[in-house]
Amino acid sequence: MCWQTRQVIVVVAPGQGSQTPGFLEPWIAEPEFREHLEKMSDVVELDLVKHGTTSDADTIRDTAIAQPLIVAAGILTLRALLADDRRRDISGVAGHSVGEVTAAFAADILSEEEALTFVRERSRAMASAAAIEKTGMSAVIGGDEAALLERLDQLGLEPANFNGGGQIVVAGALDQLAKLSADPVPGTRVIPLQVAGAFHTHYMQPAVDHLREVASRIWASDPTLTIWTNRDGSVVESGTTFVDLMVGQVSSPVRWDRTMASLGDAGVTALIELAPAGALAGLAKRGLKGVPTLAVKTPDDLSACYDLMKAS
Repeated sequence: MCWQTRQVIVVVAPGQGSQTPGFLEPWIAEPEFREHLEKMSDVVELDLVKHGTTSDADTIRDTAIAQPLIVAAGILTLRALLADDRRRDISGVAGHSVGEVTAAFAADILSEEEALTFVRERSRAMASAAAIEKTGMSAVIGGDEAALLERLDQLGLEPANFNGGGQIVVAGALDQLAKLSADPVPGTRVIPLQVAGAFHTHYMQPAVDHLREVASRIWASDPTLTIWTNRDGSVVESGTTFVDLMVGQVSSPVRWDRTMASLGDAGVTALIELAPAGALAGLAKRGLKGVPTLAVKTPDDLSACYDLMKAS
């Protein structure tokens, strides 16, 4: 692959769980950002200003709120990051789980309204699917991957996120997750996660069925930036294909480990993570050792990104 810039700067968008109470407070202090957030609120039919500033952790943990809030925050960051012709300084984009919707917007596959509509429907469908059975997720740190996958098969659990750096998120029935926690695979540490269901597993099939219908009404353009998929870390050149992969990804594992491997193969020299930033920058420190990362948490963090992009 031939890159046209001296630096290979990739923008990444985080997924569910990256949100924290009040994380948008520094953004809405500036009128232009608040106005944009209010406009996006109308599309997703949620008060994003309230949920990004005063709503508590339990409220914004709700899938139907968390996903639109995260994508809106990413779009808000992107608008500022890529303004004034800075888009030409970006080599590519990728998103983790629901962050793929933000990435699709960044690559011009989806318009802002289409991206927000898609995530609104995705969040509601996944919340509904999660309510059918009591399921959950746990992060497993360390240990042998093959041994873990064998244990998961024995317990009827599924790997949901391969995050790289020795971290795999597993999902399934709560009683089986409890068995894994009580008797972990040697060398592993099991951390139960505060989520509402077994995302990226077969439990989400009802959401996939709904999203297929939603996707049929969306016009997808081919990407104008290099974009990598969570499916297997490959570059996708068709907008329609990328949307299809986003639909299927709801019930299949997130292969962020492979996405990071592909970024490494592409010669990435810097990673910029959109708000609510931090999680992917942390994974990159283990999975992309030596690659500088910038986490855009507040508008004040944008200046460092501008300096980096100017030097490319």
